[in-house]
Amino acid sequence: MYLSSILYNNMETATQMKNYIIDFDSTFTRVEALDVLGEIALASNPKKDAIIEEIKNITDRGMDGSLDLRESLEQRIQILEANRSHLGPLIEALKEEVSKSFKRNRIFLEEHAANIYIISNGFKDFITPIVSEYGIRPEHVFANGFVYNDSGDIVGFDKDNVLSSNNGKVKTIEKLKLQGEVFVIGDGYTDYEIKGAGLANKFYAFTENIEREKVIDKADHITPSLDEFLYVNKMNKAISYPKSRIKVLLLENVHQKAFDLLKEEGYQVDVYHGGLDENELCEKIKDVSILGIRSKTQVTRKVIEHAERLIAIGAFCIGTNQIDLDACLEKGVAVFNAPYSNTRSVVELAISEMILLMRNLPDKIAQMHQGKWNKSASNSFEVRGKKIGIVGYGSIGSQLSVLAEALGLKVYYYDISEKLALGNAKKCHSLEELLQKVDIVSLHVDGRPENKELIGAREFKLMKDNVIFINLSRGHVVDILALKEQVLSGKIGGVSVDVFPYEPKTNQETFASELRGLPNTILTPHIGGSTLEAQVNIAEFVPNKIMEYINTGGTTNSVTFPNLQLPPQKESHRLIHVHKNTPGVLAKINQKLYENDINILGQYLKTNETVGYVITDIDKAYDKKIISALKEIEGTIKFRILY
Repeated sequence: MYLSSILYNNMETATQMKNYIIDFDSTFTRVEALDVLGEIALASNPKKDAIIEEIKNITDRGMDGSLDLRESLEQRIQILEANRSHLGPLIEALKEEVSKSFKRNRIFLEEHAANIYIISNGFKDFITPIVSEYGIRPEHVFANGFVYNDSGDIVGFDKDNVLSSNNGKVKTIEKLKLQGEVFVIGDGYTDYEIKGAGLANKFYAFTENIEREKVIDKADHITPSLDEFLYVNKMNKAISYPKSRIKVLLLENVHQKAFDLLKEEGYQVDVYHGGLDENELCEKIKDVSILGIRSKTQVTRKVIEHAERLIAIGAFCIGTNQIDLDACLEKGVAVFNAPYSNTRSVVELAISEMILLMRNLPDKIAQMHQGKWNKSASNSFEVRGKKIGIVGYGSIGSQLSVLAEALGLKVYYYDISEKLALGNAKKCHSLEELLQKVDIVSLHVDGRPENKELIGAREFKLMKDNVIFINLSRGHVVDILALKEQVLSGKIGGVSVDVFPYEPKTNQETFASELRGLPNTILTPHIGGSTLEAQVNIAEFVPNKIMEYINTGGTTNSVTFPNLQLPPQKESHRLIHVHKNTPGVLAKINQKLYENDINILGQYLKTNETVGYVITDIDKAYDKKIISALKEIEGTIKFRILY
């Protein structure tokens, strides 16, 4: 009876055991190692590019099963011209190319090292040094071996090794006689063959680095990252939710750099080059976690109410008036923008347009295109010595102040907030005072509702005759019909407008405005910040802030959440709790943690008028009941866990 019990328990343990078979090339690493070896070995070969392309083609044909594996190895090694001395640089290069999701989940690899096997048609010579840094045992690495001549040249491979021939992985698994379940993670047809031979319970097609249609068709599950594999198998993981399941929607031609960063992070990224109206966005946003917009898209309360999974919004511009920030706060959505990334671009446009208008160049340029030669200094002036009035002395207005003064202009400014003058700029105590003093008016205010038609018929009448008027701020801050009337009357000598009350959603839509065709008038399609430098800056800044928030909970530069800069997370779980800013919530959180015997390793709290933001780092071992308990605290808006 006792012996039977032992045998039963052993059988049960073997049944519960899980073994993980992981491919190396394009799975554990982002690249095919022999392709990288080719880059190193052929560095001085004038035909390098053509040879490497040929190597890649042979690799792909071997991986999708259309070329015999052994023939694939022979052909590649023959044209590689590699030497043992190239292996050091290769290993260093491959260390940098370990797949991001494997790097994130190093703990999983280390904790399950006894049951993880690297089985590859590549070569142990470079595989073992890479995977051993992640805790994988050298004796669990099964791969081919190079053959060298006396000079150290790689001249072939060990043909007695079953992994150098078709079905080599199957034969290797058969010899291992693994007990328990077997899961295979790989990107090649040879990985599927293990499942096809009945030696694995499931085959996971790994698509983080490459997608092979023939392989995907054979998979039990498509896993865009190791995070996904761990998530579907309910295993410990480095992150709270697979990044491949986080959907991102980018609108309005957000720069390619933003797409690349978010895609590289592992998110699903959908791009829509135009804007969307409210109803379209309500439909699109239902399963979106991250929304990226520029200035045209209106993120209304209705849109936020339809956003069932929204975590963060990135405004790839300076302002956020197009977003209902109160609705975002109530839903626990963090909003990030790029308040300084395109400042220089807007300022340079203002300077250039100011000079063009002072010289009456828009009309002269148009006449030249019509064949009219009008050489005259009439109504043409230098900007030096003129007075410029800057309405709005924020990041753009203040930088314009500095550059304008460097050009010899006398600078006046007005802002509703107390702002320190830069250089010799002089503060005006009212908008009316500024308008009556200056020769050039340049608007740089935000889009808050109070600024609607800030400049109308009354304000235009206060200005000097022949004034230059520039609006690079928001379309609704100027009464367009009043502006047209003043231009036609001659009161305004030149006008430049980059923003309009209504703007086309796409480049295909016709632009309509009462300002079209007016004399000495520059109309531009909302391109104040549209330089390549500015767009790259914004496209790097905003995604990095969003990724920092998702990965660490940090809210630096958020325009909705209290700003918290958090230390790195080490050997702990991080609990993120967003709640209405009412007294006693922190005490309730800590009471729940105490009741569940959970040790707090660190805690951070910050509030604003609307919400409280609590970050709590706890020991890894905890009762999962605490999650429900924290969610049920009165006033909770959003709760999530970072592993």
